Amino acid sequence: MTDSLSPPPSPVSAAERPLVTMLLIAYNQAGQIGDAVRCALAQTYQPLEIIISDDASSDATFAAIEAALAGYDGPHRVSVRRNAANQGISAHLSQIAQLAHGELLFVAAGDDMSAPTRCERVVDFWLTHERRPDLIATDLADMDEAGHVHERLSPTELDTYRSFDDWLARRPWLIGAAHTWSRRLFERFGPMLPGAAAEDQIMVLRAILSGGALSLREPLVRYRRGGLSRKRRYASVDELIARMRQSNRYGLAELAQLQRDAEIAGLGERMRAAMAPKLAREQFIHAMFEAGGIGERIGLLMHSAGVKLGLRIRIFLYASCPAVYAPGIWLKRVVRKERR
Repeated sequence: MTDSLSPPPSPVSAAERPLVTMLLIAYNQAGQIGDAVRCALAQTYQPLEIIISDDASSDATFAAIEAALAGYDGPHRVSVRRNAANQGISAHLSQIAQLAHGELLFVAAGDDMSAPTRCERVVDFWLTHERRPDLIATDLADMDEAGHVHERLSPTELDTYRSFDDWLARRPWLIGAAHTWSRRLFERFGPMLPGAAAEDQIMVLRAILSGGALSLREPLVRYRRGGLSRKRRYASVDELIARMRQSNRYGLAELAQLQRDAEIAGLGERMRAAMAPKLAREQFIHAMFEAGGIGERIGLLMHSAGVKLGLRIRIFLYASCPAVYAPGIWLKRVVRKERR
């Protein structure tokens, strides 16, 4: 693909231009956040508010933000903040969304790069659709850690999702770093609960249950490989189990959020029925790792009929006899080393 991320912007009359907000979040991204900040400042759209927020990074991320902003005297309204304690993605985005004044809220990750026309193109698209959509998802350009651009990424076409039934039938593949939300979603559903690893499915469902979600097929974000999207490799069984327990906490948090939002939309019973198998799995995993001893784990193994037997056995072994997995992890490390 060409190096250009997007075509020239479409004109939008000054009278139609709503105030919009870019929510740029960062966490331990000292090496990449400068590029993200400069791309935010380079947006061609006005009026634009930019909120840059560091989620209690343990590295030099905040200093890198300040350096990238030094001397800026452009047209955009910029505010910078940092959390005293790490909030996590869903809570962090909800937190700064409450501070935003824009009608549209652009999500921007600290290791990605927005095209200079991103805001302009999305606002133009939104106005063309009479301000109805509550979420607009654009395509992305795949970017490696060195900043080289590769193929185009086209997440699931959202225009075909017109109802809760469509979402239940086929959960879309999403990349939230290229999403734009209407502030109406927070006015109707409130802030997201803390604890979810990502906000993409949550906010898309909210939009489907409200004014709708649409896809804009232009690669307006350079999406850097790594972070939550990278393939995990584990050096030990303990590391693998820690990650498994973290994923379990994320899963339970997302389920709680989806259920709450469905209740607000009057679809609580349908969501509860649809998510029952997944909730049973996540609750079983949580209970197995939290169990007080082998007897309690055996009881869970024998009496959790709503969970597939293979998963029950696997999680029982992880919780009770994790050493049985050590040879497999060691072998994978040896194979990777030989391939390098």
